[in-house]
Amino acid sequence: MNLITIDGPSASGKGTVSHLVAQHLGWEVLDSGALYRICAYAVLEYGLNADDEQAVAAVIPDLVIRFDVDRVYVNDQEVSEQLRLEHIGKLASKVAAYPAVRQALLDLQRSFLTDKGLVGDGRDMGTVIFPQAPLKIFLIADVNERAKRRYKQLVEKGIDADFEAILLDLQKRDEQDMNRAVAPLKPADDAIVIDSSYMGIQAVVDRILGHWEQVRVK
Repeated sequence: MNLITIDGPSASGKGTVSHLVAQHLGWEVLDSGALYRICAYAVLEYGLNADDEQAVAAVIPDLVIRFDVDRVYVNDQEVSEQLRLEHIGKLASKVAAYPAVRQALLDLQRSFLTDKGLVGDGRDMGTVIFPQAPLKIFLIADVNERAKRRYKQLVEKGIDADFEAILLDLQKRDEQDMNRAVAPLKPADDAIVIDSSYMGIQAVVDRILGHWEQVRVK
């Protein structure tokens, strides 16, 4: 089975790493975080009550979602940039804690797995979505290092950013993700934990590819 899951907290680098690993292997990528951001986007777009779990879950079947390389489309409208806004990320973390929302997205996420191969990027890829994955990675990094990365990303895009606010937001998001009742953020029992705090992106990619080679030859 050509399947690697890469889970971890916000700004741990799993998105970039997942795309580079998939690119090397010629596989597809499932950015599950984008799906939850799409839910958050829909809440605002449709004027829904973000505290109404059932209302948020009910809108999901009406969304036509399409990924095209690094572009994301919802109902034929490109929303790539909107999905990366900080307030969307915060709301995504909130709606991701809803059991009804996670259930509504379950089959959609699993449908991305094909014979070609898939790198699943998220927070519960190895524990809930693809527990059968032959290689599960849990990518971590010191929260201060993650805040520096997020700050740098925003500044490079010309977006005003406050490091302390970003750090506080990541700490709150970690706590929320790790302590939610359904599919909390944690490594699968058989996951390989990689600390990327002081590693370059390519070094992380190479390590994952090395683990995949070991799995593949078994």
